[in-house]
Amino acid sequence: MTLAVALAMLQRQDRWLLQLRDDVEGIVAPGHWGLFGGYLEAGETAERALRRELQEEIGWCAGELSGWFVHRNEVRNAHFFLGRLSVPLEALQLAEGQDLTLASLEELRQGRIWSPRLGQYRPLAPSLQLAVERCGQPMPPLP
Repeated sequence: MTLAVALAMLQRQDRWLLQLRDDVEGIVAPGHWGLFGGYLEAGETAERALRRELQEEIGWCAGELSGWFVHRNEVRNAHFFLGRLSVPLEALQLAEGQDLTLASLEELRQGRIWSPRLGQYRPLAPSLQLAVERCGQPMPPLP
C-alpha cells in the first residue's frame, strides 16, 4: 500500500522553515531535518492535510500554498507545496519534533544544519534533500 504525505517548503526572508524530527525509532528519518507536514487522512486532499498538519505541528494557519511537485516511489507519494511563512520563527509553537529553524538554500546544500536547541549539526531527511535538489531547477513564484 502506498501512503500519501504533504510537505511544506515555507520561506521567510530568503530562508526555509525546517523541523528537526524526533530521535524516535520507527518514524521516518529520526533525528534528521525535514519539512513540516504529514500523512493524508482518508478523504483529505494534500493541501487540506498540509494545512491541518501545520496547525497541529506549529500552531500556524497557512496562507496561500502552491503545489510544487509530487515525488512517487513504491512506498509513498509525497506532495510538496511552496508558501510564505508570514510570522517570525518565535511566533510558532513547536508541538512535534525537537527543534525548528530557518535555513538558507546555501546552508541546505551543505547537507547538514545546526540545531540551536541541541547544539549540534544534524543531517537532512531524504524528502528535504529532494526539495533542495529541486531548488536548483526553476521554481514557480511563491504565492
